[in-house]
Amino acid sequence: MLKYIPYNNRQIISALLMMVTGFIALFYWQGYQGFSLFDEGFLWYGAQRVMVGEVPMRDFMAYDIGRYYWSAAFMSLMGDNGIVALRVGSTIFQVIALYIGLSVLVRSSTKQNHIFWLLAAVTMVAWMAPQFRLFDSSLAIMLVGALAFLVEQPSNRRYFLTGLTIGLVAVFGRNHGMYGLIGSLGVMIYLGAKRESAPGLITAFAYWLMGIVVGYLPELVFLVVVPGFAQAFWESITLWFEIKATNLPLPVPWPWLVPFGRLPTVEMLRSVTKGFFFIALVAFGVWGIIWIIRQRLQNKPVSPALAASIFLVLPYAHYVYSRADIAHLGPGIPPFLTGVIALLAGQSAKIKWPFAALLLCASLLVMLPTHPRWYCYFYSTQQCFDIQVGRDKLKVDQGTARNLVELYKLAGQYAPGDRTFIAAPFWPGAYAALGRKSPMWEIYVLFPRSAAFQQTEIERIKAADPGFVVIDDFPLDGREEMRFRNSHPIVDQYIRDNFEPLIDPARNPAFQIYRSKQAGP
Repeated sequence: MLKYIPYNNRQIISALLMMVTGFIALFYWQGYQGFSLFDEGFLWYGAQRVMVGEVPMRDFMAYDIGRYYWSAAFMSLMGDNGIVALRVGSTIFQVIALYIGLSVLVRSSTKQNHIFWLLAAVTMVAWMAPQFRLFDSSLAIMLVGALAFLVEQPSNRRYFLTGLTIGLVAVFGRNHGMYGLIGSLGVMIYLGAKRESAPGLITAFAYWLMGIVVGYLPELVFLVVVPGFAQAFWESITLWFEIKATNLPLPVPWPWLVPFGRLPTVEMLRSVTKGFFFIALVAFGVWGIIWIIRQRLQNKPVSPALAASIFLVLPYAHYVYSRADIAHLGPGIPPFLTGVIALLAGQSAKIKWPFAALLLCASLLVMLPTHPRWYCYFYSTQQCFDIQVGRDKLKVDQGTARNLVELYKLAGQYAPGDRTFIAAPFWPGAYAALGRKSPMWEIYVLFPRSAAFQQTEIERIKAADPGFVVIDDFPLDGREEMRFRNSHPIVDQYIRDNFEPLIDPARNPAFQIYRSKQAGP
């Protein structure tokens, strides 16, 4: 068993106070900034529907249930179904996760001063963007905390608690649960090598598995008790096999592919640095596993935070590389960051401080433009505007403001009251902003669907009788097969046959607006 490392309660409490104060300031700075009709709207719409009794996956396209019920609970407590209330809930989740992450680092290295932990906290917060990815980045940090807790002092109780955490994490995201499962298996093998007084592997595995089942109980109860949920859950899994992927892949932005000479200096540095993070992630994971096994065989101690991080880096590399963009690099990088910070904490001052500062600067260079207030005031060449988004007034970029104004105008003319409309393929936030129920189950059209699925969607559209339709028919990632008319040709033809165009298709073929033929002039 690894030697237990005592920790300083005063540093833990200081970390908590630093987190709470920092996040209050951060939320005040950018809580009312930016809005995405796309991914953030996807989460917001789902939380709103849960508040009125609908079930994720069964009644609307959704992630796993945890993040929706967490968000809906805070929105209900605040008596507000707006986007800011949603952000309050996700920010509280973020605070809990970051406190766990800092506590793990403090417990693993008690000799650092508050300046070092402040640098660590700012570095990790920099990567916790965009807003709609806070649950994902937070879940990764929580898994690091759970595995570090196990490595610190293995016992049957801690194996159970580790499994419990993995099960709970899977309720918020089954992919995160899978990454936690793979990482914890690596940790168990690591702890089993040259074992001295830790629990036997079979007993430990049993406690760990029991914990996973208990943690995953909320979703298991839904599978058994909620009518229709089991079928929807199974279909969400089989879809992965149909499309043969867990996401829409993008080419990795390797640093040597940056178009040097055609970008401003700062943007060139940002692109190169981002590319190096993609390389560093995998290199650290491979090197870390080789190094930590060697340390174990030689009976040399390893920081629990570093050990936990190493076994999670490569599983989370799958998340990062499944769609190699900044929106997936940010949520997948916490194990790497925690591992590097834990490694630096054990180095001499002449190594620790320069590299900690370098990591912070590189993180800010890559991630600051993804933070909405920085984007509006310092990065974007376009002006940002104040606009009403549901119940809240936000400052958003010009394109989003223009789209929202158009939606409000169309709703006033063709879908007054509670009448619904169609916003496809990537605007679930439109329904949330206007407080309407989507007439389609598939609120975010990503993959081609079968004729039977499309016919079912048409029946839903007929029953809902939408007042107007907005189709932003652009090719996602430049793929022609991803245009709505190509991925959902039967639904697209139904719309063309049963709705009247409001704008000349020749003016902008990719952006189409229709009104119901029963809507009147």
